[in-house]
Amino acid sequence: MKILIVEDEQLLAESIGALLENQGFEVEMAFDGETGMQYAELGVYDLLILDVMMPGLDGYQLARRVRAQRMGVPILMLTARSGLEDRIEGLNAGADYYLTKPFDVRELLACIHALLRRQGPQVDQIELGNTTLDLSSALLQCGTKRVRLSAKEFEVMRFLFQAGGRNCSKEAVLAKAWGYDSDAVENHVEVYIGFLRKKLASIGSNVRIETIRRMGYHLEVDGDD
Repeated sequence: MKILIVEDEQLLAESIGALLENQGFEVEMAFDGETGMQYAELGVYDLLILDVMMPGLDGYQLARRVRAQRMGVPILMLTARSGLEDRIEGLNAGADYYLTKPFDVRELLACIHALLRRQGPQVDQIELGNTTLDLSSALLQCGTKRVRLSAKEFEVMRFLFQAGGRNCSKEAVLAKAWGYDSDAVENHVEVYIGFLRKKLASIGSNVRIETIRRMGYHLEVDGDD
């Protein structure tokens, strides 16, 4: 699970980030609303944690922009403003939960787990065409043939499978598999796409990775119209 924290108090953001990483989450941080929106637009996060009172683009505005782009990612707002009107504004902006500062870390973690559970039951496998991606073992399987994916191959393939045929930009694939602040470049994505195409072919999969020039990648199933 990947979580984005958008909080202009850097020490607080890093403290929350360390807490969540200790819980097994992948965490990325932005320290202003505009940068946070750039990160959120990648569509690679399972949860957004937004501070409300930020200079420039505040948490309410950021949440509205996220929802305007029809992104259904859960949003948890953190703020010192605890008035009823403030909570109503946050919920109307698109937040799923509104947690006031100071908060107990146990309550924060409980909120995060509750929001993630709302995304549906845990799925152990994703299927497309005649091919299955096992999320617990990183195995790609077609009939009786199977091949294990490396950590990066798995992250790229999972992102493509979860996209459900929608196009995934190279930038989004980079952010999902390597992290937004990674030194990895688009060539890394191209190399791993090549690896995955060979592994799909090796097990007789009817799933293929299609490239749209300057747009990215998506999955197609042979024989589908």
